Amino acid sequence: MKKTAIFPGSFDPFTKGHHDIVIRSLNLFDEVIVGIGYNSAKKNRYFDIELMVEKINGLYQNQPEVKVVVYNELTSTLAKKHDAKFLIRGLRNTTDFEYENTISQMNRKLNPDLETVFLITSPQYATVSSTIIREVHRYGGDISDYLPYPI
Repeated sequence: MKKTAIFPGSFDPFTKGHHDIVIRSLNLFDEVIVGIGYNSAKKNRYFDIELMVEKINGLYQNQPEVKVVVYNELTSTLAKKHDAKFLIRGLRNTTDFEYENTISQMNRKLNPDLETVFLITSPQYATVSSTIIREVHRYGGDISDYLPYPI
């Protein structure tokens, strides 16, 4: 049976840390679906969602086991639609764990077949966050060291 995992997030933008999680996930799963979701807590995206789809698709153009989808529904519902039994989440620190653990519990309640797999961020990406990258970019700073594609 094919092991499909969803890597959900707003990916605003998709960083080298996210890329690292996808690559490492391919050692565990047959298919990884990068799910770009609309986060109701984040009213306006900074980077256009179509741009992120284009950049992520380009990044994995030679890896058919990675797919990109945009969704506007519960992540547990998206997983059911794609017959995914796993969610992938990267953890940088204990604050991430506290937040992600609560979400994991709710996803499991909504979809009992769904297992969340936490991957600890590689040390070189532990300080990288999309929020900080957006701020640096907003004020004219160079973010090229943090993205796995040109912007």
